[in-house]
Amino acid sequence: MTVVSPSPSSPAPPRRRRIPVRQILCLLPLALVTVVAVRHRDVLAAGFGHLASAKWPWLLAAACATCLTWVAAAVSRQGAVVERLPRLRLLATQFAAGSANHLLPTGLGASAVNLRFMTVCGLPLARSSAALALYLLAEVVGRLGLLAALLIAFPHALKLGGLVPDSALGPLLIGICTVLLVAAGALACVRRLRTAALSFLRTALGEARSVHMRPSRALALWGGSLAFPALQAAGLAAVGMALGLPVPPWHMALAYLAATVAVALIPTPGGIGSVEAALIVALVAVGAPVTVATAVVLAFRIITVWVPLLPGALTLGALVRLKVI
Repeated sequence: MTVVSPSPSSPAPPRRRRIPVRQILCLLPLALVTVVAVRHRDVLAAGFGHLASAKWPWLLAAACATCLTWVAAAVSRQGAVVERLPRLRLLATQFAAGSANHLLPTGLGASAVNLRFMTVCGLPLARSSAALALYLLAEVVGRLGLLAALLIAFPHALKLGGLVPDSALGPLLIGICTVLLVAAGALACVRRLRTAALSFLRTALGEARSVHMRPSRALALWGGSLAFPALQAAGLAAVGMALGLPVPPWHMALAYLAATVAVALIPTPGGIGSVEAALIVALVAVGAPVTVATAVVLAFRIITVWVPLLPGALTLGALVRLKVI
């Protein structure tokens, strides 16, 4: 039998070009930052204009409080899992997740970044999802707990009639009941969905039990979950002091917590637009003049959102490039 060897002059088969997915993902945050900044250029100009006339020591305090929120988020994320996560990468991930959170619908960006980070660290997807759910639950409980404590301490500070119009209360309750009924009906009718939900619930309960059997993890989870909204509220109060807002700091903190709880139901990217409106209404509800409240909110969002947005996007791209996420 004669073996026919290929001719050396025959052309090699063409190679398929691979799509540079990771390189595209590295540049995507920068493109999104550019789009968001162009769309909100008027807000940026007004916010920086108000910062120029503010008292800089209070602005520095607001910036420090903003930086500490990333530390609080990292501590709380570590508390949601039993395994030790790499500290510096965890902190960098929270900084990048904050940027992603302002570019995607509220909560989705940060959740996706942290979920990917935990799976890269070796946690199975089911346990990573359970840890994410535990963190979100602790954050909600911490925010609502602080809001309840301030409402009890200052029962007459917030005029709820101005914050939540009576005409909006009925549709809101109807919407919540509709969502709950649809979810319950889907679980009752779709067996595969019910099985998946029960499996996830068992995993989540097991993860929560494991975390709370270790006091250091439980302290990190709940301490970070309380510190995160408290630092955010302190940042707003510091900006209010910098611009001479005639409202006590505790009332400003109360307004911040009430506004963020109310706006959590509106799925806009990072709450951009909806958060500003809710904060202005909430500050007016605690007795602030509209013009000064608007200036405070714009300056506060410059410090907490717009200034960290570009470095956060660069960090996100770098973490993708380095395969940390």
